[in-house]
Amino acid sequence: MAWLNPMTQLHQAFTIFLSLLVEALPFLTIGVMLSSALLIFSDEKKLIAYLPRQPFLGAIAGSVMGFLFPVCECGNVPVARRFLMQGLPTSVAVAFLLAAPTINPIVIWSTWVAFRDQPGMVVARVVCSLIITIIISWVFSRQADPRPLLKTALVRRLDYLTRSREPVSAAVESPLLQSGTFLLGAGGKPLRLDEKAVDLLIPPIAPNRWQLFIDNIIQELRELGGMLIIGSAIAATIQVFVPREWILHLGQGTISSIVAMMLLAAVVSVCSTVDSFFALSFASTFTTSSLLAFLVFGPMIDIKSIGLLLSIFQRRIVLYLLLLAGQLTFLLSLGHSYLF
Repeated sequence: MAWLNPMTQLHQAFTIFLSLLVEALPFLTIGVMLSSALLIFSDEKKLIAYLPRQPFLGAIAGSVMGFLFPVCECGNVPVARRFLMQGLPTSVAVAFLLAAPTINPIVIWSTWVAFRDQPGMVVARVVCSLIITIIISWVFSRQADPRPLLKTALVRRLDYLTRSREPVSAAVESPLLQSGTFLLGAGGKPLRLDEKAVDLLIPPIAPNRWQLFIDNIIQELRELGGMLIIGSAIAATIQVFVPREWILHLGQGTISSIVAMMLLAAVVSVCSTVDSFFALSFASTFTTSSLLAFLVFGPMIDIKSIGLLLSIFQRRIVLYLLLLAGQLTFLLSLGHSYLF
């Protein structure tokens, strides 16, 4: 009956939505746990201090950070956001965001397992991802101040952290020259009643680091989980209600097949740890270069990750990332089709 068709589509969309969510949530959780561990148990400033400030070297360093933090496109956002709050240059954070889902041992291994008969695919995926990441990171290095790129909430947090890191000058060292409320501290010295003073005088609600670790995980999962749910819902809706044949029909020529697989990568939003096996199912009907475009573009930009990127960057910045990554992926895949 006709009325069963829309209900069947809704059921399929809900099933796909749940599958995307179940697939992505563990990796998002891993990313949040890494981010919280950086916050509570480590000094990220030391790691950031070792990173090169030169744009090209910084782009390379950000690209290979995926080996230290092997997370997919769902888990790299909280880690990158934490690094940004600790003073990591925006260009290096962008390099990490784009490269970590591909340039990490888990994804490289899964790609080799899927394309064991085509080892060149593994090399091409890594090389193309590095080239695209370094170019986009270099473009973003032109913007020294990260504030115009970030969401308003992150800018406020970054401003607060920046102020808290600034040393107090000798001119305002004396509390008599400052305005505010003061208490009598240890040794009879006046103690200003601000956030730091309250932390010193009042025992924290969570006295141990493990409790702080858990609290931070819950807070970041609330923020990023909502964006993940919205992105997964959009991806599931498009997969069901936009006929996939429209996209696959484009895969007959060299150029159209690359475009079709890039669109498919953005729509299906498959996690980078398993997307090689998904791409392998199209090996008999699509060119090798179009499969490469799928494997390179999908981990960088898809509907699901766009929602997470919007939790860090302004909408126009996410659009720039999408356009730059799309254009570079297309050009490199097209070049691959003529050279190999």
